[in-house]
Amino acid sequence: MTPGTSTAPHPGAYAAYLRRLGIEEPGAPSAEGLFALQRAHLERIPYENVDIQLGRAAGIDPGLSVRRFGAGRGGYCFHLNGAFAALLDHLGYEVTRHVGGVYTESDSEAAVRGESGDHLALTVRVAAAGDAGDAGAAEAADYYVDAGLGDGPYEPLPLREGPHRQGAFTYSLERLPKTGWLYRHPGSSAPLVSFRTEPAGTAGAAGFEAEHLRLSTSEDSGFVRAFAALRRDADGIDVLRGRVLSRIDPVKGNTERILDGPEEFYATLEGVFGRELDDLTPTDRTALWTRVSRAHETWLATRRT
Repeated sequence: MTPGTSTAPHPGAYAAYLRRLGIEEPGAPSAEGLFALQRAHLERIPYENVDIQLGRAAGIDPGLSVRRFGAGRGGYCFHLNGAFAALLDHLGYEVTRHVGGVYTESDSEAAVRGESGDHLALTVRVAAAGDAGDAGAAEAADYYVDAGLGDGPYEPLPLREGPHRQGAFTYSLERLPKTGWLYRHPGSSAPLVSFRTEPAGTAGAAGFEAEHLRLSTSEDSGFVRAFAALRRDADGIDVLRGRVLSRIDPVKGNTERILDGPEEFYATLEGVFGRELDDLTPTDRTALWTRVSRAHETWLATRRT
C-alpha cells in the first residue's frame, strides 16, 4: 500500500466516491478492475481548477480529495491521483506514488533529468489471475496509472518500453537511465511526463505541498492564469479553456466553439464535465465568469496582433 496517504476517510466517503464512478461493486483487485476504475475516473471526475481560479485552492490531502470527489468536485493531478491512489489502496491494490514532472516537447533534456516535481504519478502492480498458490501462473504485471493529466491515457499503460496504442491515440514509455520513466504524448497538454522509480516517500501528500502552493497561488502558474476543465472518454477529450469549448476526436474530427455567456458556461461545466456546482454562491459565479471573460478578451487581443 502507498505510504503516507493521510488519515483514512470514513468508509462512507469511499462508497460515495465509488458511486460517483458508477462502480459500487469493484470486486477484488485485478487488471480488469483497475482498467474499469481508471476509465470511470476519467469520464466522471474532471480535471479542473475552479477553486484555484477563485483564490481558494483545496488542499491535496488524499482524504479530503476523496470526500470532495464523492461530493461532485474535480481537481488537478495532486487531487486526482492522490485520491485515486487512496481509493486503490482501500480496494487492496498495490500502489506506489512517484514524484514526477510535466514538460513541454522542447524541454526533453530536463524531462530526462527529472528536474521538476510538479506531478504525482502512480504505478500499480496487479497479480495475475491464479497467482496465489499456483507456481505456473504468470508473474504480476506493473502499470503506469494516471488520472491526473486531463488528456492522458484512457486506460493504464503496461509499464514496459515502447508504443502503446489506445483507440486512435498512441502513447509511449521509455526507461530513463538511473532516474525512472518517460511518458510521451506529442501534441497534448502534457507531451512529456517523467517520474522517478523510487516511491515518493513516507511524507505522502506533504511531500507535494510546496509545489501545490506554487501551482495554486503563483501568478506564473498556468492554473492561476487561465481556467481549464478536461474530461476524457473512449473516443476523445472534451476541453474547456476559458470560454473556448473544444472536442478532440481523431476519428470524427476536432471541433471548437466559444461559449456565449455565464449560463452556457456553467451548464457546460456541469453537463459536459460533470462538475457539481452547488458549492458556488452567486458571488462565486459572478467572480469566476468575470475572470474567465477578462482572460478571454486578453486572448482574443493577442490573436489579433
